[in-house]
Amino acid sequence: MTIARRDLLKGAGAIVASFALRPALAAVALPTDMVKQPALDGWVRIDPPGTVTIFTGKVELGQGILTALSQIAADGMGVDFARIAIIGGDTSQTPNEGQTSGSQSVEYGGEALREATAEARALLIATAAAAQGLPPERLMVEDGTIRDPVSGWSTSYWQVASAGLLHRDAVGTTQPPPTYRAIGQSVPRLDIPPKVRGGASYVQDMRLPGMLHGRVVRPPSYGAVLVSIDEAAVRAMPGVVAVVRNGSFLGLVAQREEQAIAARNALVVGAQWAQTPTLPDPARLHDALRAMAKLVLTISDKGGDTPAPAGQTLAAEYSRPYIAHASIGPSCAVAHLDGRTLRVWSHTQGVFPLRQNLAELLGMPEDRIVVAHRQSSGCYGHNGADDVAGDAALLARALPGRPIRVQWMRDDEFAWEPFGAAMVTKASATLDAGRIVDWHYEIWSPPHSTRPGEGGGNSLIAGWAMDPPQPPGVPKPIPQPNGSGDRNGIPLYAFARQKIVFNHITDMPVRVSALRTLGATTNVFAIESFMDELALAADADPVAFRLAHLQDGRAIAVIEAAAKLAQWQLGAKGGDGTGRGFAFAQYKNLMAYVAVVVDLAVDRETGGIRVRKVSAAVDAGETINPDGLRNQIEGGIVQAVSWSTKERVRFDRTRILSRDWSGYPILAFPEVPAVEITVIDRPGDRALGVGEAACGPTAAAVANALFHATRVRLRDMPLAPADILAAWI
Repeated sequence: MTIARRDLLKGAGAIVASFALRPALAAVALPTDMVKQPALDGWVRIDPPGTVTIFTGKVELGQGILTALSQIAADGMGVDFARIAIIGGDTSQTPNEGQTSGSQSVEYGGEALREATAEARALLIATAAAAQGLPPERLMVEDGTIRDPVSGWSTSYWQVASAGLLHRDAVGTTQPPPTYRAIGQSVPRLDIPPKVRGGASYVQDMRLPGMLHGRVVRPPSYGAVLVSIDEAAVRAMPGVVAVVRNGSFLGLVAQREEQAIAARNALVVGAQWAQTPTLPDPARLHDALRAMAKLVLTISDKGGDTPAPAGQTLAAEYSRPYIAHASIGPSCAVAHLDGRTLRVWSHTQGVFPLRQNLAELLGMPEDRIVVAHRQSSGCYGHNGADDVAGDAALLARALPGRPIRVQWMRDDEFAWEPFGAAMVTKASATLDAGRIVDWHYEIWSPPHSTRPGEGGGNSLIAGWAMDPPQPPGVPKPIPQPNGSGDRNGIPLYAFARQKIVFNHITDMPVRVSALRTLGATTNVFAIESFMDELALAADADPVAFRLAHLQDGRAIAVIEAAAKLAQWQLGAKGGDGTGRGFAFAQYKNLMAYVAVVVDLAVDRETGGIRVRKVSAAVDAGETINPDGLRNQIEGGIVQAVSWSTKERVRFDRTRILSRDWSGYPILAFPEVPAVEITVIDRPGDRALGVGEAACGPTAAAVANALFHATRVRLRDMPLAPADILAAWI
C-alpha cells in the first residue's frame, strides 16, 4: 500500500507547523555551520530516481572528505551508502562553509550534515505517519523505505517527499540515528576510481568545447615592475590569440597548450623588469624576524603572582624556515565568461571567498560569478589555486565566449605560491625534584593565512600587479584555541606556572599563507623537543616524564597506546647512529590526540637521516572511516618527515631561488618509512579533526630520535646532514 498524494499534503501542514513553533532553538542548538544557513533543502534533496543528494561547502582535496561526509549522511537519512550523491564546493548550489581547512570538515561540516539529514529523516517519517494517522515513533526506516511493523504498511522517501517539504529551517533538536551502517566502516573512497583508471579527475584534465590555453608571465621577484615588452613579436607567433597586459600583469592565450608555452617563453626572454631587493638576509633570518614590526600578545599567563621557584633552569631556541607547499601538479584553473556570467573551475579550498576576491579583481558583482571546485593533485593549504583562478578570470574577460584554461609552470608555483611562514621560538623552564615548576615560551611568526576573504585587500597576486594595483591586506591573529602562529603554543601539560607570548609579525617581505597545521608543527616541534631535553636533565624516561605532567585521561591513553604499539622500553640507550624518539600533541588542544614513536638511522659518512618506521596512536573520537583516518595520519607523518629532514625555501635579497625540484627536494618514494597506526575509537563521541594532527608530533619525534641516535640536539628545521656531521662527535 502507498500513500496518496492528497494524504501527504493533508498531513504535511501539521508537520510544518510543529517545526515552525520552535525557531528560538535554532540559535542555541544548531551546529556552527548551519547557524547562518539553516534551511534543510540547502543541505539535503530527495531525488526522484531513488537517490538522496547532499550539499556541502567542503571540498575534496585528496583527504577522502566527501566519502566520510557521505557516510554520515547515509546513516543520518537511513539509506544505503550507494544512494547518496554529494555535491561539494559550488557557489551556485552549496552552503557557504568558508574554507576547507584546519581539520574541521568532519567535525563541523559533518556535524551540520548529521543534523540536516537526521531532521530530514524525522520530517519524512512524521509526514508519512500523519498521513496514515500513525504515531511516528512506531515507524521504521530501512534504506529509505518507511515501514509500519504492526500492519506491514510501507512507503518510501521518494513517495512521501513533496515539493517544498524540506524548505524550512532546522531546529537543532534531532537525536543521532539509532543504528550505524556506514559510519565506522572503511567505505572505499569515492574519488579514487577515476584517478586509478586515468579518468578526468583533476581541473588540469578539463577540456571544454572551444577551449583555449593561457599562460602568465610572473615578475622575476616581488615588487618588480614591467618596463617593456615586445608584444607584436609574440602576437605573430603560431596559434597566439591574444596578449593581455594590465600594468605589470602579463598573460597570453593560444589555440594549443604547446603554443601557449612557446609564447610564454618568448615573453619571459623579451620582458624587461625593474627590480628592488626586498627580502631579508637569509643568513640572519632569525634576527630579521625578531626585528620586524609585530603585535605582542600574551596568550597564557598563570601562577605569576607567586615568587619564581628555585631549581635548575634550561633554555633553548627552535626554528623552521619558509616551507613550500610543493604541489606535485602546478596550479590550474578554467574560466569562461558566458554572457553576463563568469564561471570558474578551481581547486581552491574556499569557493565563496575566492568568488569575493574575483569580484574585486574584475569589478563585477558577486552574483555574476560562479566558482565550482574541481580537484587537483595539489596540497593541504593555500598554494597557487586561487591565484591561477584570478589569472584565468582576467584572460577570460579579455576573450568573452571562449573557455580559457590556465596552467602554471613549475617555476610559477615555486616562486609565487604563498609559503608556510618561517618561525622562531624560545623556551625556558625550571626543574625541581624532576618536575617542571615554571614554563616560559615565546613565539615570533608572520601571519599564517592570507587566503581570499582574510585580512582585507585582495589576496590574488594578479591584482597586485594591475594598474591601479589591488594590494593585499594584513591579516589579524586567529584567536586561541585555533590560533595561527601560536597554534599549539600552549602545552597540554599541567604546569603550575607558565607564561606564553606570541609575537604576531605584521611584516611579510616573503609571501606567506596557510600551510598544513599553520604554526602548530613548529610549536609542537619546539615544545616536544624541549620536553625531551628536560626529561634528560631530570634523568627521566621521555614517556614517563610526559605522563607525569599530564592530567588529561585521553592524552594519557593515547601516549600509552603508542608506547605499547612501538614496544617502548623505559630508559633504553641509543647511539651508534640508530635511535628512537617520542612526541605527543592534541591538535589545537581541542582536536585529535596523536602520539608518535620514530625509529631512524643516521649515516655516519653523509649525516643523512633515514626514518625507518613510525608507530602512531590516535584518538579522534568517533571514527567515521577507519581507513580514511589512517590515510590522513599516514599522509601527515610522511609530509612531516619530509619537512623535518629536507625542506627549505632558498632565496637571496632579491628573489626566490627554489624554483624546481632540484632546488627544493622532498621525500622520495624509496625514503618513505613503514607506518603502523593504532586507533582508539570512541563511538558516540564527537568526531575530532584529524587531517593535520600527526605533523607536529612526527617532526618532534624525528628530532628526538636523532638525539637518541647521535647525542646531537638540532633545534632548527630541517635537520640538515651538514649540521649533523658538524655536531656529531
